[in-house]
Amino acid sequence: MINVLSELAQHVADGLHRTPRALSSMYFYDDAGSRLFQQIMELPEYYPTRAESAIFRAHGAAIAAALRPPVGESYALVELGAGDGAKTKLLLRELLRTGPSFTYAPVDISAGAMTGLVAALHHELPALNVAPVVEDYATALRQLRDWPGSKAVLFLGSNIGNFGAAERLDFLRQLAAPLAPADRLLIGFDLHKDPRRIRAAYDDAQGITAAFNLNLLTRLNRELGADFDLAHWQHYTDYNPLDGAVRSYLVSTRAQQVRITALEETFDFAAWEVVHTENSYKFTLPQIKKIAAEAGLRVVTYFTDAAGDFADVVLAAQEE
Repeated sequence: MINVLSELAQHVADGLHRTPRALSSMYFYDDAGSRLFQQIMELPEYYPTRAESAIFRAHGAAIAAALRPPVGESYALVELGAGDGAKTKLLLRELLRTGPSFTYAPVDISAGAMTGLVAALHHELPALNVAPVVEDYATALRQLRDWPGSKAVLFLGSNIGNFGAAERLDFLRQLAAPLAPADRLLIGFDLHKDPRRIRAAYDDAQGITAAFNLNLLTRLNRELGADFDLAHWQHYTDYNPLDGAVRSYLVSTRAQQVRITALEETFDFAAWEVVHTENSYKFTLPQIKKIAAEAGLRVVTYFTDAAGDFADVVLAAQEE
């Protein structure tokens, strides 16, 4: 009989008993996974980071103006999944330059990533008031309801694409629920483009994305006492332009058994059986407007890079 399970253990138990088996990409981001993702963002194939940085450089002043409360009051800038904050620093500098005063509250599940970010911000932007939050998204969203005063919430990168349709709608509704009329969201959406470019961004030539995916098994070995042999697993990804989804998998390259001590259970994997680990959806601008409306949000404005690869969309609660 299994006693009280950790959140991760319960998720793995549920995911490995499904058909087909699946694990959530939210568990990619332990400290090692966060470091690997920083490397991914610098890869030549991984265009989203460069595209969004270009948006912030070209439109920083306009984005800052769209996020600030209209009456000049102090406010909180809350960023979900802050990572190393490289892109956000472009916006933070603009907000510091133009006022009014604000508090930056980066949220990240990785304590290591947060420690590095806070240290870098204290060094590079000493005037910035930082209130770090080491939590998962669900906890941070609950806390948003009690956040005093005006707020702007950032969800950058292409993270919104990691949710399936139902999960995405639920997540956006959770974001919309605590918003006052003057509050704003800024969400990054990766847009449709050449399917070959999209696929390459998730299967790079250096194998960093593969290491990122496989690191999930390393985490399960460490935290749950599993005995995944990484030599017999590989990363696979594909892109379907019909539904706009990149899907990533871990593939068992032989018939094998894996013991997970925390679950007191052994799992049998067939040769070439896959475990689904991540979706990354791509969008069109009309889709984004429709998705926002379903969640109780409206598009205030949006900004794209010159090539039209990516959009940062400013959203607000629907007017009653």
